[in-house]
Amino acid sequence: MTPETSTTRYEIEIKLPVPDLGAVRERLRARGARQLTAPHSESNDLYDQADGSVAKSGRVLRLRRTEDGATLTYKGPARFEDGAKTREERETAVSDPNEMESILAALGFHRRFRYEKRREEWSLDDCVIALDETPIGTFAEVEGDPAAIRRVLQDLGLDPAESLPYSYAELYARRRREDSTLPVDMLLDTPP
Repeated sequence: MTPETSTTRYEIEIKLPVPDLGAVRERLRARGARQLTAPHSESNDLYDQADGSVAKSGRVLRLRRTEDGATLTYKGPARFEDGAKTREERETAVSDPNEMESILAALGFHRRFRYEKRREEWSLDDCVIALDETPIGTFAEVEGDPAAIRRVLQDLGLDPAESLPYSYAELYARRRREDSTLPVDMLLDTPP
């Protein structure tokens, strides 16, 4: 048996609020971007221990479901470099998300938050651009090398000064602090 080597993968991204996704989509087309995924729904469940130790340490354990399958993702604590959020990211396909939920529960992990969004992904200049519709607004996430991210933001007419350092879970928690009538989870069929 040959020993396998593991390469740590880092997610480097910038998230920005975008009031008009249609305009960004047209700019992507005009610059020859390639559409990677058609608009699709995602359901994301974040898991934690009863004491909240995963979230408190800045880490994420997520089970994502789409029409095409499910993925389990681990994200390490975030740090900010060159204006972009950088964190370790490991993920694997999950053939049976319901069974994965049972495994997580048996290990002491419980779903602490669910968020849904509609997402489409594009590729331009070695970056992946996700256009997201959520109950709290529309956003673009640009992932890639920091220099490529800056070029793509400039090409798309997006201002890096408007980038948000927060996850969707944190953005929603902040919104709920302003409006306590919002439901616990951020679901698409629930108005913001």
